[in-house]
Amino acid sequence: MHFQKILKLLFLGMLAVESIQAQGPPITADKPIMLGSESVIIKTLTEIRNTDEGTFTRVPLMLHYLPTSNSLVAVHIPMTSYSFNDGNENNGTYLGDINILGKYQFYRKDGKAKTFRMVLKTLQILPNGKDFGPTEISAGTYQGYYGVVAGYESIKYGLSTEFGYNMSPSGNQDELRYKFGVGLPLLKPTYPVKQINLYFEYTSNWRLETDAYEMLFAQGIQYAKGRLTLEAAIQVPLVQNNIDQFRLNSNILLGTRYIF
Repeated sequence: MHFQKILKLLFLGMLAVESIQAQGPPITADKPIMLGSESVIIKTLTEIRNTDEGTFTRVPLMLHYLPTSNSLVAVHIPMTSYSFNDGNENNGTYLGDINILGKYQFYRKDGKAKTFRMVLKTLQILPNGKDFGPTEISAGTYQGYYGVVAGYESIKYGLSTEFGYNMSPSGNQDELRYKFGVGLPLLKPTYPVKQINLYFEYTSNWRLETDAYEMLFAQGIQYAKGRLTLEAAIQVPLVQNNIDQFRLNSNILLGTRYIF
């Protein structure tokens, strides 16, 4: 009996960990939950941004590697597509700004089928892309983002928040960013993982030099089975102030993630 209880507790612990990891990451935000050391993740998250000036698409190939269980390094190599409504000569497909991502988990507190964690994050944006169109697609200037990500997850729900500052030394893209998201699993926890998650995500961006501000809302759905995750979301503006060009009408996001 004692041995059977130990096996049951081990199984429930494994189930809880797998269920928590199945909730994410959020689609338009980030989360501090990390996988085991030496894990490799291949991701993509296509953005199709519709504005009054045209439709602009970003398709990144994301390669993530975890040297340890509390650190992550990654490179994002995007292809970008521009389709201006007026037949602009810049219409076409180009290499976008390459991103170098680094994360370090500095706090972790686990409970029974729940966890709270915090991560330091930096995103270095290299100016490989073009400088026309929305800067979210490609800015063509160096930028450095520095932030803190915090998240709480249980088998019932997940909460994520991120606060950071984006520095643009040679442009006017200095920006204060805040994100908040809620994830709700729709299926009972199972092992191996099979889960459907709903996401409700808010993004707040304040561009300091131009006093431009926007708040966006994204509704997303995510399907996780084993090592594969598929996701989709639509993002729309709630508030837009002092944004004179490339105001977002809608943003469709389509993503895939596979863990090796």
